[in-house]
Amino acid sequence: MWWIARGCHPGGVEDGLIGALRLPSPVVELEDDRLTAARVRVLLKREDLIHPEVPGNKWRKLKYNIATARELGFGTLLTFGGAYSNHIRATAAVGEYCGFKTVGVIRGEEHLPLNPSLRYAASRGMRLTYLDRTSYRAKTSDAVVDALQEEFGEFYLIPEGGSNAEAVRGCAELADELDPAVDVVFCAVGTGGTLAGIAAGVKSHQSVIGVPVLKGGAFLEDEIVRLQKQVYGVRTGSWRLEGDYHFGGYAKRTPELDAFIHDFEQRHGSASTGYVRRR
Repeated sequence: MWWIARGCHPGGVEDGLIGALRLPSPVVELEDDRLTAARVRVLLKREDLIHPEVPGNKWRKLKYNIATARELGFGTLLTFGGAYSNHIRATAAVGEYCGFKTVGVIRGEEHLPLNPSLRYAASRGMRLTYLDRTSYRAKTSDAVVDALQEEFGEFYLIPEGGSNAEAVRGCAELADELDPAVDVVFCAVGTGGTLAGIAAGVKSHQSVIGVPVLKGGAFLEDEIVRLQKQVYGVRTGSWRLEGDYHFGGYAKRTPELDAFIHDFEQRHGSASTGYVRRR
């Protein structure tokens, strides 16, 4: 099924993005003799193909945030991210397509010329501002938010990575697209919203394993529980985190990881989020 978006209006957030939203996102099975020998099937949920500018969990996280911002009468979306943040890029795209002004609060100092991610965000009309790393750590404090409102006026605030109650609701819908025969769902974890939603949405016989992309990512468990309680009142679903696959920290690489990436590309080409089913 394809959702064809023809303009942003309160009647339906699915119609809020110009272009085509490929939903449900396609599923591709990996053909690999090692998997066959282990009697395991691995199917990749190609969330990256939902939309070229708002791919994957970015659309799912922003979907209900857009609807809520519009219902509350906000004309500006403000969010936070690093200099290479995919969330910043996606928010800028959604803002332009759906008629919102956007502000991106970037961690660290400004560096010119802008890198490709920030250049893209600016090309979509996003106003960029910067916080030093000490101030950025306090980005949710009243003092920082009040200062941003004084500079940019009233705005609808979307947290870093887009993870809030609205994002959890959007990500929970992914579970409805999974084959009921699937046993285990794997997903990367950055800020916790995607896992919080998927785990809440899966069937009772299914479990979810989250792989934090941050070194020392065990703290994310508390954040995922907080998000689930905010939406559902309780921790829900069968899920856990596996924190030993960060390879030194966010975006860090090792020869071992590079070798795996090269081998995977040679065997299968590039792909996105995966889930596993035993035969």
